[in-house]
Amino acid sequence: MLKHAFKEWAVICRALAEGRQALILRKGGVAEAGDDFQVAERRFWLFPTYTHQQRAGIKPEAIPLLEQVEAERPPAGIVRLSHFAEVAGIYHVHDLVPVLVLNHLHMWSEDTVRMRFAYRAPGLYVLAARVFRAPEAIEILDAPRYAGCRSWVELEQPLSTEAAVPVIDDEDFVSLVKSLDKILHPTAFV
Repeated sequence: MLKHAFKEWAVICRALAEGRQALILRKGGVAEAGDDFQVAERRFWLFPTYTHQQRAGIKPEAIPLLEQVEAERPPAGIVRLSHFAEVAGIYHVHDLVPVLVLNHLHMWSEDTVRMRFAYRAPGLYVLAARVFRAPEAIEILDAPRYAGCRSWVELEQPLSTEAAVPVIDDEDFVSLVKSLDKILHPTAFV
């Protein structure tokens, strides 16, 4: 059972859901407590958002994913949760070069990565995220308390994660985390 969710562009949630990426780059939302991103939860639902999502923010090869999530967008007032993540590594990176080396592991454009890195104070969090597919999507009512530029939301009630399956296999995920450790040197590892 999970009661917390992590807000991210719907196109990035789809890339995570399809195993096209297994990391999350985060600076934090405007409404983050203390003006900095915090990993509030190690297990969380992926909460797809459409606010601020833009074609220019992703790589050209992710455009079909963007078009797909826009076409499958739930009706207004509904949030569809179908995947959750478990954080296996947290990297707070203060040098842009290692983050740029990760280009092949995510769908954000280089300009988006550079902009997120430079926002407020230089730095970026990279989360190694093992993503799991729930047996079926769960639709919840959108609520005013979910609104705003924040990373974390607490759901009205915990949602079951029973019978969920990982979207990438153990060996591939362990290999990714080892690669991230070599490139980024973790500040924490679970």
